[in-house]
Amino acid sequence: MAATGTAAGEGAEFAHEPVLLERCLTLLAPALEGNERIAVDATLGLGGHSDALLRRFPQIRLIGLDRDPVALGISRERLATFGSRVTLVHAVYDELPRVLNELGITRVHGVLFDLGVSSMQLDDARRGFAYAQDAVLDMRMDQTHGTTAAEVVNTYPASELARILRTYGEERFARRIATRIVQERSVQPFESSARLAEVVRDAIPAPARRTGGHPAKRTFQALRIEVNGELAALEGAIPAALSALAVGGRIVVMSYHSLEDHIVKSALVQGATSTTPQDLPVELPGHGPQLRLLTRGAERASETEMLMNPRSAPARLRAAERIAEAPAA
Repeated sequence: MAATGTAAGEGAEFAHEPVLLERCLTLLAPALEGNERIAVDATLGLGGHSDALLRRFPQIRLIGLDRDPVALGISRERLATFGSRVTLVHAVYDELPRVLNELGITRVHGVLFDLGVSSMQLDDARRGFAYAQDAVLDMRMDQTHGTTAAEVVNTYPASELARILRTYGEERFARRIATRIVQERSVQPFESSARLAEVVRDAIPAPARRTGGHPAKRTFQALRIEVNGELAALEGAIPAALSALAVGGRIVVMSYHSLEDHIVKSALVQGATSTTPQDLPVELPGHGPQLRLLTRGAERASETEMLMNPRSAPARLRAAERIAEAPAA
């Protein structure tokens, strides 16, 4: 979902540069070159990756998921020229099993996840994602329902706020920030991102503010993850996507912080590991690896791409191929 872009309004055009696009296409190619292939873009966003997939592999059918109705509408218009080859669904990526079941699809050949916040969401001040712009504290990727960031900071007890900041933001001053937030909200509830960013900044010791970017960066990340249930959804989505892959099918995942990458890495490594007891001399039937890892660790964008698209800098790409069916339960 991450990309560069600007928005002047809800119907505006977006300059969209998909992250690590050529690498994604190269990794998915062996699974998608052929007839009757199905690809899933689990994080549709503005449709940049999907558009490239449909052009590069003219035989594929593409299923696109996104929880953001605004992004879904933009992609629907962008991909309309591909007609019946495209099916777009308003859904979170961990709902993939339901989506495929309703479409009568049992196996897919390629799955792409581009995790994180799209540039449209970051650049639209009305969404409240960015600490550098003053906006209503919302942070919901789907603004039609759910808890807002304002509700989180104004109602959660200090201990729960500290846990969220520490766990999801890896913020070492989590307790100080949570205590300050609770103090400040007793005077006046938080409504704007600018006030929250200022309070967070003031809660962090001055020497620590001089490095590591904006002092509120980790707090805003943590709140966004909490509001959207991102990690819980990802923990369900990756195994679901792997289960849907046909033998020879491939999955490509781009994450943007260590918490996401850890979930992805664990799922892929587990699938690529034999479950035969180590003291046995032969592989037990049905216990061999189900996946083959296609990347050595996490791949990063090139320096050139980072210069052209700064939001590609934190991207970490991992990929795998299904080489065997999972053993019957």
